Amino acid sequence: MTPAISTQNLGKIYRVGFFMRRVEGLRDLSLTVEPGQAFGFIGPNGAGKTTTIKVLMGLHAPTSGSAQLFGMDVSEAAARRRVGFLPERPYFYEHLTAREVLHFYGQLFEMESATRHERVEMLLERVALRRFADVILAKYSKGMLQRVGLCQALLHDPDLIVLDEPMSGLDPVGRALVRDLILEQRAAGKTVFFSRHILTDVEAICDQVAILVDGQLRECGTLA
Repeated sequence: MTPAISTQNLGKIYRVGFFMRRVEGLRDLSLTVEPGQAFGFIGPNGAGKTTTIKVLMGLHAPTSGSAQLFGMDVSEAAARRRVGFLPERPYFYEHLTAREVLHFYGQLFEMESATRHERVEMLLERVALRRFADVILAKYSKGMLQRVGLCQALLHDPDLIVLDEPMSGLDPVGRALVRDLILEQRAAGKTVFFSRHILTDVEAICDQVAILVDGQLRECGTLA
């Protein structure tokens, strides 16, 4: 089967500061994520997890190496049609309501109207936001915005779900909700790739884990 995610010697170098100092954010990352896995991408803050995800999502160009989603290079827009993505700090138009934001994203994905309405209402109910669906996002807490972001990532029923610190800012109830949603997606045969540095969350969810330290892959394998 074609891997959901594949990278070969992936590297990313940043130039920072007035003197354009060279900072190596990612070094020779070779990684394979098979379809249907819940894959934990773990490491301390600053390890390169978000850098990797931004390259996979086409937000940053790699300095070296290559990466593919379902066999297509990440530079191709078509590679991301089967992907749902939740960044660590999602941003939405705050003057819109949760329902309006989700319909906006559904239209971007060219979802049929009936399907879009059904998915929006189902997801709002699933993340316990139905009664706040017509409140503008400016009045939402960080945890509530995170739930809207999760709905956005799942809206078009993607085959690959990429989540960057999906439990950030959530209370224990919210964390349990996100954990259960990830397990549901895995049970439905979806691939879930998520970064986290809290190991108990990873242990509760993952089939496979990769450990990243200082931009380098240290270990990759089963949870055991």
